[in-house]
Amino acid sequence: MVNQKVARSQRLAWLEGMRIFAVVVLLLYHAQLLFSDYAYTPKPTGLGDNLRQLTTATLSFPAHGGVLPLLCLLTWFGFQLIDVLVLISGFSLVLSLRGQPLQVGAFLKHRLLRVLIPFWTVAWLGYPVLVAIAAATDSKLPDSWHIFAGATFPLLFSYSGDLLMATTASWWLMSLVISLTLVFPVLWHLLQRWGAPNLLLVTTIVTIGYRLLAIYGLGGHPTYVLWESPAGWQPFALFLAKLSTFGLGMVVGHWYEQGRGPVYWQPQRALTVGVVAYLIGTICQFYQWGWVVSDLLLPIGLTLCGMVAFRIIAVHCWMEVQLRWLGAYSYYYFLIYGFVVDYTLQLVIQGDPLRYYLLLPVMVVGTFMLAVLADYTSPLLQRLVRGLWRDLDFVLSTTPRLQPRLWDPQVGDEVCYRGETGWIVLKVEKLLDEQEFFLCQVSDGQRSLWANEDDLEPAGKGF
Repeated sequence: MVNQKVARSQRLAWLEGMRIFAVVVLLLYHAQLLFSDYAYTPKPTGLGDNLRQLTTATLSFPAHGGVLPLLCLLTWFGFQLIDVLVLISGFSLVLSLRGQPLQVGAFLKHRLLRVLIPFWTVAWLGYPVLVAIAAATDSKLPDSWHIFAGATFPLLFSYSGDLLMATTASWWLMSLVISLTLVFPVLWHLLQRWGAPNLLLVTTIVTIGYRLLAIYGLGGHPTYVLWESPAGWQPFALFLAKLSTFGLGMVVGHWYEQGRGPVYWQPQRALTVGVVAYLIGTICQFYQWGWVVSDLLLPIGLTLCGMVAFRIIAVHCWMEVQLRWLGAYSYYYFLIYGFVVDYTLQLVIQGDPLRYYLLLPVMVVGTFMLAVLADYTSPLLQRLVRGLWRDLDFVLSTTPRLQPRLWDPQVGDEVCYRGETGWIVLKVEKLLDEQEFFLCQVSDGQRSLWANEDDLEPAGKGF
C-alpha cells in the first residue's frame, strides 16, 4: 500500500477541506456572475474564442489591486466545483456504511432526513427573514406559491429545480441530491455484485450515452452554459448526466476501505493525473462534442489536485482540526450562500465595485456564521416539532403504551442508536411528564444529534 505515513484521519481531513473550499468558491462564482451580469460563461465556440471572451470579461471587470484580476479569472470557473461535490458525495456515502451491510430502509430514512432537515431549517427560518427584508426595503420576494413549494420540498419539485430556484439559484441542486440518495442503494448492490471495474464501466457508458442524447437528441446544454437550445439546461439537471461521477466516488470509497486506489497515490502521481484531467476537461467545455466528457474529467482533476493541496495543509494537527470543523458546516453553507449573495448585491452593493470587493470577505465569513447558527438551531427545531407531535399523539391516542420502559437513559450511558454502536448520551430531557418520554442528545465523537428513546437501546449486554 502506498503512502502509509499519512494517517487515516489526515487523509479524510482533506475531504472536509475540499467541501468547504467548494462551497466558498461557488459563493464567489455566484457573486461574480450576478455582479457582472453574466459577462462570461463557457460557450461551444472553440478554445480561441473563449479565451478572447474570457480575457475581455476579466479585463473589463472592475478590479482594485494586482491580485484581484487573477481571483476574478479563477472565479469564472467556480461552477466546476459542483461536480466535485457530486464525486465526494458518492465517496462519503460508502464510508458512512462503515463496512456494514446496507439496510436500505434505514439508510434512506437516515440519509433523507440528513438532507431535508437542514434544508427545512434554512427554508423555515429564511422565509420569515426574507419577508421582513422585503417589507422593510421594498425588495423582490418569491410569490406565495413558490414559497410554499420551497418550504414543502420535496413534495413539489422538478429535475431542474425550477420551483426552488424562485427562492435562490443554488437550490436547483437539491433535486439532484435527492435523486442520487435514492439511486445509491441500487448502485451499492451492483457494486457488490458486479465489482468496482464493471460498475465504473457501466455507469460511464450510461452517462456518456445519456449526455449524447441530451445534446444531440433532446437539445440541451450543460447547466453552466448560456446558449440557445430547444430544451435549455434542463436535460443536464437529471442525475443521469452525473451518474458516472457519483459512481466513481463510490468506487474510490470502496477501494479506499480496501487500502488501495487514488486516495493512496503519491502526491506526484495524483497531481500529474489531476492536472492533465483538468486541462483536458476545461478545453472540452468549449466544444459541443466536448460537453459529453468535460464534466466527467473536471471533478477527477480538481479532486486529485485538491487532495494533494489539503493534505499538505492538514499536516499540522491544528489545521486538521480546523478543516474538519469547517467542513462540518459545508452543507448549511451551500444552502445559505445564495440568500447572502443575492440580497447583499441587491440591497447593499448596488453595482458599486468598491463595495463589492469590500463585502466579498464579509459575505464569505457571514455565510459561515449563519451556517453555524443554522446548525445550532436545527436540533432545537427538531425537538420542537417532535415535542408537538408527541403531545398531539399522546392526546389523540386511544391505545396505551404496550411496552414498559426497560431502562432510564442517563448522561454518560453508552447506547446503540438505531442499531449503531459507539454513541454516548450527552443530555437527557423529559418530553411528556405523563408518560415520562425522554429525548436524548447523543454523540459518536464526530456527530451530535437529538434522538427519542425509542431509537436508542443500551450498549451493555446485561439489559
